[in-house]
Amino acid sequence: MKQILDLISQEVMAAFEACGYDPSYGRTGISNRPDLCEYQCNGAMAAKKKYGKAPALIAAEVVEKLAENPAFELVQAVGPGFINLKVKGEFLQKYLLEMQADPDLSVEKTKEPKTIMLDYGGPNVAKPLHVGHLRSAIIGESIKRIGRFMGHTMIGDVHLGDWGLQMGLIVTELKHRQPDLPYFDENWQGEYPKEAPFTISELEEIYPSASARSKEDEAYRQEALEATKMLQNGVPGYRALWEHILNVSVTDLKKNYQKLNVEFDLWKKESDAQPYIPDMVEKMKEEGYAYEDQGALVVDVKEESDTKEVPPCILLKSDGASLYTTTDLATIVERMKLFAPQEIIYIVDKRQEMHFTQVFRCARKTGLVGEDTKLKFLGFGTMNGKDGKPFKTRDGGVMRLETLISEICDEMYRKILENHDADPKEARETAGIVGLAAIKYGDLSNQASKDYVFDVERFTSFEGNTGPYILYTIVRIKSILSKYKESGKTVEKGGILPPAGDSEKNLALSLCGFNSAIAQAYAETAPHKICSYIYELSNAFNRFYHETKILTEEDERQQAGWIQILELTMRVLETSIDLLGFSAPERM
Repeated sequence: MKQILDLISQEVMAAFEACGYDPSYGRTGISNRPDLCEYQCNGAMAAKKKYGKAPALIAAEVVEKLAENPAFELVQAVGPGFINLKVKGEFLQKYLLEMQADPDLSVEKTKEPKTIMLDYGGPNVAKPLHVGHLRSAIIGESIKRIGRFMGHTMIGDVHLGDWGLQMGLIVTELKHRQPDLPYFDENWQGEYPKEAPFTISELEEIYPSASARSKEDEAYRQEALEATKMLQNGVPGYRALWEHILNVSVTDLKKNYQKLNVEFDLWKKESDAQPYIPDMVEKMKEEGYAYEDQGALVVDVKEESDTKEVPPCILLKSDGASLYTTTDLATIVERMKLFAPQEIIYIVDKRQEMHFTQVFRCARKTGLVGEDTKLKFLGFGTMNGKDGKPFKTRDGGVMRLETLISEICDEMYRKILENHDADPKEARETAGIVGLAAIKYGDLSNQASKDYVFDVERFTSFEGNTGPYILYTIVRIKSILSKYKESGKTVEKGGILPPAGDSEKNLALSLCGFNSAIAQAYAETAPHKICSYIYELSNAFNRFYHETKILTEEDERQQAGWIQILELTMRVLETSIDLLGFSAPERM
C-alpha cells in the first residue's frame, strides 16, 4: 500500500498540474499545527521564483481546483501561500479497511531484497556480559527485525573476541593454578578430557585475576604472550583448553542473550578470520597497497577531503602480530566469500569511529569489497547513570547485564503487586516481560548515536514515554476485546466506519502513519522512529478510550466498528514492539 501522505500528495500535485504548475510543488507534509489542519502544502511559496507570481495567488488557484475533491473536508489558502488540508472521514475509512485486510498492515515490502550482514555482538569469551554490551545487542536486534519485515535477508553475527592476549592470560593462570593438567604435558598422547576443568563462574574469576597480575608482573605477562603465540600456532593442549573456554563461555552467553530476547544467526569468532589473513596481507603487498613503516606493515587511507588526520591502517605490528584492524579486514574477506552481502552494518560504540573509518577505507581501496557493497558504521552513545557518568553498580564497578535485568524485573514485580492483587507466580512472569520492555524501550527510544541516562524509576513507570506504558495500552485493548467476545460477539473485518469524533479521527490518522514510520525507521537505521510512532499512537488510543463508552454503546454497528479499530490498533502496536524486540503480556 502507498503511504497516506503519498496519496494526499497525489491529489494536491494533480491540482498544481491542472493549474499549469509543476506537479512537484504539490508535495504535502503533516501539519505542525494540528489545531489548524492535518496536512499542509507549502509548494506555492517555492513556486514563486519560477513563475514570478505571488504565492497567495498560486495557493488560491490550487485551493479552488481542490474544492470539489472528495478526499478533503477542508482545503484552505492561508497567510502568504500555505495550503491547509483536512481529509474526510470516508477517505480514512477506505485506507484503514485496506490496511486491516493487509497481512503486512499496509507496509510495502522492498522490490529489491538485499543480503545485509549485521555485526552487533562483540563480547569477549571468558568474560560476563555487562551493561556496555546492552546497546549493541538491543539496537542490532531491532535493526535486524525491521530489515526482515521489509523483506531483506538479514544475517546477524555475534563476532566473538576469542583470539587475543586474554586467551594467553587464561591459559597461563590455569597453568599456575593446576600445572598437572594434561593440557600442559608436552608428552601427552591420549585424548584430552571432554569436560572443562572449570565452570563459567571460575572462568569469569580467572581472567580478571590474570589480567591484574600481568600489569604488575612483567615475567608473567611475557609468559602470557608466549602462551598466546603457542595457542595461535596450534599447540594441541592449548587448543583443547581454548575449545573448553569457548564452549563454556558460549553456552553462558547464549543463556544471557536469550534473556534479552536477542538471537544471532552466526556465532562467528575472531579466530574464524585468521586463515584469511596471510593471503589478504600478501595480496595487499603484491598490489602495492601495503608497505613497511618503522617495522610495521601499513596501508595509507587518508583522503584529500579529510579535515582531521586519519592515520595509516596497520595490518601487522613490527613483530608480525596482527591487530583488531587485521581481523576486521579478514572478517570482511570471509563475509564476502561466504555470504556476498550488499551491505555490512557495524553496531558498535561511537568511540570506535576512527577504527572503522580506517577499516572501511582500507577494504574499499584494496578491493576487498566492490563499489556496490555498502559498509556502514552505526556508532551508539553511552548508557549513563543519573550522575551523567557511565552506568555503574552501587560500589562503582561495571554492572553485569544479568544483574541489571534482574534489578529491573524486581522493580517491575514490586510495582505490579503494588498496583493490584495478583498471583505472585503470574506477577513474576509478567514482571519479566514488562521489565524487558522497560529496558529495551528505554534504550531504543533514544537516537542511537546519543548518550542517554538510564533512569530505572522513569523507565519502569506506567506513565509517559516508557515501555510499560506502551504495554499497558496493549493490555487495555486486549481486555476490552476479551470482554466484547465474552458477551457472545465476534470481531469481524470490513466494518470500520468513518470516524465519529475528533479523538477517533486522531486515532485513525495515527494508524494511517504506520507504514511511513516503519519505512523511515528502516531507511534511517533508526528504531527510535518506531518508538516515537507507537508513543503517539498509544496517546491517541488512550484519549479515544477515555472519551468513548465502547462496551456500553447501544448501536451495535457503531460498536462493532470501534472494536475493529481497537483490534487494528492492537495489531499495529504488537507488530511494532516485536520489531523492537519485546512482547506484551495478557494482563498487567
